[in-house]
Formats: sequence, C-alpha cells, structure tokens
Amino acid sequence: MKQVVTIENAIGYPLAHDITEIRPGEFKGAAFHKGHILQADDLPRLRNLGKNHLYIIKTEANEMHEDEAAKTLADSLIGDGVAWHDAPREGKISIKATRDGLLKVDVDALTQFNMFGEVMCATRHTNSLVKKGDTVAETRAIPLVVDREIVKKAAGTARLSPSKVLNVLPLKQPRVSVLITGNEVFDGRIDDKFAPVIRKKVEEYGGKILEVQFLPDEDERICNAALEQVEQGAQLLITTGGMSVDADDRTRHAMEKAGILDIVYGSPVLPGAMFMVAYLGGIPVLGIPACGMYASRTILDLIYPRILAGEKITREEIAVLGHGGLCLKCTICNFPVCPFGK
Repeated sequence: MKQVVTIENAIGYPLAHDITEIRPGEFKGAAFHKGHILQADDLPRLRNLGKNHLYIIKTEANEMHEDEAAKTLADSLIGDGVAWHDAPREGKISIKATRDGLLKVDVDALTQFNMFGEVMCATRHTNSLVKKGDTVAETRAIPLVVDREIVKKAAGTARLSPSKVLNVLPLKQPRVSVLITGNEVFDGRIDDKFAPVIRKKVEEYGGKILEVQFLPDEDERICNAALEQVEQGAQLLITTGGMSVDADDRTRHAMEKAGILDIVYGSPVLPGAMFMVAYLGGIPVLGIPACGMYASRTILDLIYPRILAGEKITREEIAVLGHGGLCLKCTICNFPVCPFGK
C-alpha cells in the first residue's frame, strides 16, 4: 500500500519510486532507488533535495518486500560451494562460488522454481567450470512487493532438490596414467601426437601424469599395462587410439579383458563419437578416439571436468550431450563461451 508520510516517519520503509538528484554539469540520476529502505542517515540528503514528505510502501502481513524475498529465495537455492554475502541491490541477490570447481544446477528444480512467475533465478549453464568469486546465479522477486505465500512455495520447491539447486563441486587432482596404443606409433613409423595433448589437458586441471606408456595393438599387453598402472597408484586411466571398429583396434577389447565395468562406448558428440568411459576397480577409464589429436575441443572437454568432480558417468549422462554436442569448428575457438556442450 502506497502512503504519504514525513521523511522522519519513512525510516525503515521502502520508497515507492526513485528520487532524482540533479547537480548541474555534474550529475542527473537517482539519489535513491525505488524500493530503497530508508535509513536515518538518508535524511540530511533528502532535506538537501527539498524532500520533507515521501511516498512509501507499507507491506501487509501477507506480503514481502523484494529485498526480504530475495534473501529467502537465495537461501533456498544455495548448496555446497556457493553463497551470497552482499545485500540485495535493486531487489536482486548475486550468488557466487566460494571455491574453484564445477557448477552443478538442478535444472528440473530450477524450472519448477521459475514456474511461479513472481520470482526468478537465472544461472550459468550446469557443468560450467567456475572460479572462486564468480557469479553463478542471481535471484529476485519480480514485483516490489510479493505475496509471502508465493515466496514460501517457491523456496519450498527449491529445497525439495536432493542436493539443492546450486552447488560448486571441487575438482580432484588425480595421478593419471596414459596408455597410447597403435602399432604404427609403437614401431616408430609415425610420431605420436597424443601425449602432448593429453598432458596439457591433465595439467590444465592440476592433475599429474604418472606415466605415459606406448603399446602395440595387442590385447594381452594393453590389459597387463592397465592393471599394472592401477597397482602403481593411478587414479585415472586415459587410453588413446584403438577406439574405432577396425580389426586392428584392440584397446576397448583389451580393457574389457582387464575387467572394466559399466562400459559406455559411443557418444552423440562430434568430435568424439567413438569415446569410451568405463571403470576398472572403481578407477575411471577414458578412451579417447583419434579426433583428440587434432580437434581443439572434443567430448573429453565436456566429460573430463565431471570425472574430476567425482561424477559417475552413465549412458544417460552421455546421451543428453547430443543436444548441443555438435562442435561448430570455429576458426577462432572461444570454448567454453560457445554452444558446444550446452
């Protein structure tokens, strides 16, 4: 309800409109914005602006001011690795990462939250890599005064998410063993192009290369090498080459002989259709097809951070990547600021 009161009686209430200040040749704009909660310290400035009376908004018992609503909404959305600290600005709260890591958004819960109409939350894409201090989402009530019951229901919907709507998961820094297969490389007929690519990606995320091993297209040798690397402390295995349907490509079959489980072979992502993810004694195994040598970005860039965040990658996680899984092979690559993987 809008009401006219003296500025002294307006303390503690939100302003019903912007109050303009003009300083000739210097400034023209809002001295106080609509919705600002008037403080005693504001009175001298208001008097200098010639204001002795103001329109204020007095909320009813069943209503919430946008700032109060924003705090309630933000609290309902945040999980691990995210927080808000700054007071609402123009009714809006910014939610920020409290650590480096992988942003996870419960997209279904976010959609249900936004279905209420009078509240909103906008986020970055789920599975985005973020740094400490990055803004990952912003939320607010849309009207200046919002029905308290709507805020309560929206917040309740957000809290139904099993792990909260917004989380930033820390990334592990594993010891990685790389098995590069192929007779042509092993026999020295061609130079290997995979090792520097894989090393760069592993080190980019803080991982450590335990060993790079070159192997022929022989099931027994690839199988034994994988098992030996696990015994020596590898926390992640990356295999390169030998992933196609050619008769000489034995990597996948050799890894099956080693005992990998939960195999997902093939993906709806280009580059990366012949990608494999599996697990050997609980350790992730990533099979990188030949595209990993020459394409600047592949399915590895979409899956690798999720592996480091501790996610178990299943067929469903791979299948949904088909939407947005076509790399446009831009002349200048701007990944991740592009549609690939979104």
